[in-house]
This record gives sequence, C-alpha cells and structure tokens, in this order.
Amino acid sequence: MTANPGFEPVFCTIIPPHVLDTLAQSDDATLAGPARRTLERDSIERTRRRLTTVIGAPPVSLPKEAAADKPHRTIYDAKHKTELPGRKVRGEGERPGKDATVNRAYAGLGATFELYLKTYRRNSIDGSGLPLNATVHYGEKYGNAFWNGEQMVFGDGDGEIFLDFTIPVDVIGHELTHGVTQYTANLTYFGQPGALNESMSDVFGSLIKQYTLGQTAADADWLIGAGLLAPRVTGKALRSMKAPGTAYDDDVLGKDPQPADMDHYVRTGRDNGGVHINSGIPNRAFFLVADALGGNAWERAGQIWYAVLTGGRLAQDGSFADFAKLTVAAAREKYGDGDELKAVIDAWSQVKVDTN
Repeated sequence: MTANPGFEPVFCTIIPPHVLDTLAQSDDATLAGPARRTLERDSIERTRRRLTTVIGAPPVSLPKEAAADKPHRTIYDAKHKTELPGRKVRGEGERPGKDATVNRAYAGLGATFELYLKTYRRNSIDGSGLPLNATVHYGEKYGNAFWNGEQMVFGDGDGEIFLDFTIPVDVIGHELTHGVTQYTANLTYFGQPGALNESMSDVFGSLIKQYTLGQTAADADWLIGAGLLAPRVTGKALRSMKAPGTAYDDDVLGKDPQPADMDHYVRTGRDNGGVHINSGIPNRAFFLVADALGGNAWERAGQIWYAVLTGGRLAQDGSFADFAKLTVAAAREKYGDGDELKAVIDAWSQVKVDTN
C-alpha cells in the first residue's frame, strides 16, 4: 500500500474515549454530566468529520497579506455553544486581550508554527502556509480538545477533573500535529497505525513544549498534558512518554493503561483499537532515543522522526515495526553508522519492536 494516497482527515481528541466513559459512569453527577455531554458532542463531531470527508471541505486559501514565513492565526469564541467557528476575537498581529484562554490559544498556535518552520522548514501544518484557526470556550464544561481536519477546538473543562484545555502548550501542539500527519503520512486511525498517529502528536507536542521552554531532553518532564488535571485528581498528566502507565492512578479515572513495550500491548476494540493506549510504546522509543543522544530532542531525534513522517515511505496502515525500520533507515541516511543509529536500534529493542 502506498503512503498517503489521498487525504482522509479524522476527528482526533486529546482525551481518550475510555477516560470519558469511566467518568460518565460515575455516581457523582458533577463528573458524569459533563463527561456524558462531552461524549455526545464528540460523537456528533466525529460524524460531521466523516460527512465532510465524503462531500469535501471548502478550500482554504492563504490571505494575501500573510507572509510566507509567518503564521496566520485567528481565534474564535464559541461562547459555550457548539457552532463553529464562533465569533472572531483575535486575529494575526492583534494585541492580547483580557481573556487568558484566547491569549494561550494564540500563543500555542504560534509556538507550533515556529517549531515546524525553524526546525523542520515546514510552513504551517500543510507545508504551504495553511491558516491556523482555533475556537475556545466550546460547549458547556466540554472536557476535550480536538482537531477536526480543519481547525482546533478547545473546551474549558469541568473544573473537577479537567481544567482549561489551552493551559498545556503540548496539547495544542499535539492536536495541530494531527494536521501535519493528515497532510503527510495520513496514518489510518485504528490499531497500530492509529497508535502511531497518536504517538506522532505526542512526540511533536512534547517537542513544541521543550522548544518553547528551552529545555534539553534531560530537562524535560516528558509528560503530555501536565497542568490539565484538576487538583482533586491523583496524577500529574494524561500520559508519560518516559514511563508509560505512570501518568495517573486515581480513584475516579483509574490507572493509566499505557504499556511501555510490546509484551504488554493492549488488544481492545475500544478507542479505535487502543490508539491512545498503545501509543505509549512508540512514545517511549522516542524518549529513549532522545535521552541517549542528549541535547535538544527536536534536533537529531526529532529530525529522524520527522523524516519518516514526511518522507513518503510510511504506508497509511504502517505497523510499529514498519515505522521502526524506517527510523533506522532515516538515522543511517542522515547520520551514518554513529551514535544516532545505535540509539534508534537500542530504543526499539528496549520496547521490543523488531527492526530487522
């Protein structure tokens, strides 16, 4: 199967369905109500995404005044309704207002644009200067953030389990990277290719946070969504790339189910075949490469991963092993038989994915 035969954008959320399912079953109405509404909303948006894929979305053109090496951001306010995009509240180059959520969304879009442009020479998520649009204050206590194939959407959270979804910049980078994947490898959103899709978003979401904070691989916490969980939750983030399965262990949310290697791969029909769960395996592989190489993870480790994502050789239905072999090839092509190649081979060996 050839890579990226045609764009098939999917509806991608930061909070896995299994987490919202757990909350929806809570005896506490303050937790169950928002979770149920979020699940219902996600179902509607997922169906809308499928319809748009079938009938086609209207073309998006770059405004004439937008420079090729600058982002073109527009932030909208849904005012707790669900009609998209909502009312425009901030455009490119406009000064910050009083709404911190709007300002964080604007800054996060900019941080994502900057990493891709300056590190990977990619002009916006499609490589051709695509405008970056985002809607904030979506729905009533909506407990998610998503990329719908055309724009970003952020909920405010319920205040009990989830806080404002614009707080972690890696969540913004994660969702926008689904757009990058959409325009490149276009990985099928099911099973192992779906988990790779999620992992690519975690990898570059983490790199965007590290780049923004000026952190080396050793400095970084390697957490996805740190700052998103409310104080009552026993946990530090949604996921840990360094130690999958340790991000939270809560009496309401349960325990982080991510495996750290193929011996513990989770076979399930939920969550599109466990795309948010089994992504822990390639996530850890990337961390191990970055940790072994040291320095800035967006450089050598990030360049290898980016080369595979955008190189045209990764099939839409690529498995973990397919991806791993391509990272070995990319490391050798870029850096020869040095530390980079050894780090990649060793990392996949530790998570028990074959590269031969």
